[in-house]
Amino acid sequence: MGLTGQAALVGAAQYKPEKYASAPRMFHLDQVADLAGLALADAGLALQDLDGLVVHGPQFHEAGMFVPAMVGEHLGIRLDFAEVVDLGGASGVAAVWRAAAAIELGLCSAVLCVIPSRLAPMAPHDDHMAAVMKASRFGGHSTRFGAPEAEMDLPYGHMAQNTGYAMIAQRYAAVHGYDAAALARIAVHQRTNACANPDAMFFGQPITVDEVLASRMVAEPLRMLEIVMPVAGGAAVIVARADIAARCKHRAVNIIGCGEHVQSKSPTYAADMLATPIGPASRKAFAMAGVKPAEVHMAQIYDCYTITVLLTLEDAGFCAKGDGMRFVREHDFTHRGDFPMNTHGGQLSFGQSGTAGGMSQVIEAIHQIQGRAGQRQLARHDLAYVSGTGGVMSEQGALILRGAE
Repeated sequence: MGLTGQAALVGAAQYKPEKYASAPRMFHLDQVADLAGLALADAGLALQDLDGLVVHGPQFHEAGMFVPAMVGEHLGIRLDFAEVVDLGGASGVAAVWRAAAAIELGLCSAVLCVIPSRLAPMAPHDDHMAAVMKASRFGGHSTRFGAPEAEMDLPYGHMAQNTGYAMIAQRYAAVHGYDAAALARIAVHQRTNACANPDAMFFGQPITVDEVLASRMVAEPLRMLEIVMPVAGGAAVIVARADIAARCKHRAVNIIGCGEHVQSKSPTYAADMLATPIGPASRKAFAMAGVKPAEVHMAQIYDCYTITVLLTLEDAGFCAKGDGMRFVREHDFTHRGDFPMNTHGGQLSFGQSGTAGGMSQVIEAIHQIQGRAGQRQLARHDLAYVSGTGGVMSEQGALILRGAE
């Protein structure tokens, strides 16, 4: 049971990451329309070809309810499949497999998966934006009455993502040991990839292991250059039925495996902080695809922090538990290396455009498989593993993608 590869990624679009201060403010509906047009043009399809939609509902400025109906109405399309995902940075991966599943079930034929991530213009007394800005101070943790985090986490200093991921890194150090220089290699190699990507935030700005280790300590043991810089952006992809994919402009990228797992909202409630949800999600994705981790040609791994990458490498099966530091020391993760990873620069060096940040890994896999990655193009590029992560290792998903023959 599972996906059979009868749905494919056929088009993609994303805004070049920009600092929030310099990015134009756009209403989210306008971003959706713009991104949809760009992704459809990339695929060679028309708006009328769409009959499915997956959006990240909480992202929208204009409404908190009935978001798919509002978006469909704005685009001028009627939908046979409408879905909202709310899995943080895992939403991009989640949107893709939901679209593929709906297509294989015969519910629809072409689905727009879209996540806007530029700020909307603020109106006077804008309660929605005020709530968003307030929540951002706590890293997405709920401050509402009755929320366990508001009572048990925030009063004791567990605020924002940095503290949670630092706690996970400290636990890893206590159980398996910690090699800060090995983790720094992840950031360095991904920056090398970003230097081959003109759209990356840190294009033309290489770094060294020593520079990573000398950067400011933010939440011990995590340093500034091991942590993503949030930026403005937005992204969209088109998932289409096989017969439609065959007439699109570029090579179809078949969705052959997927998995998802949600274990908790806060690491406070995780049974084991080092047994992350990407483990069961990845095992299901690989089993569905009939593929082993060693067989993939690239890994596009969600990388909000270097420790996220390390744990994903272990739990997804690329190396044994506790063996991640050695694996990182012994492999070259650049687009020229033996284990190409986050070949666009990853979110650490490409930029993390909010919830849309996770879609950048999906889009890089599309571009690599289609042979459209420019200077960073891989020689072997038919099979990709892609992961997504929401919260503090709270909700994770995985995709296996294969280029059509």
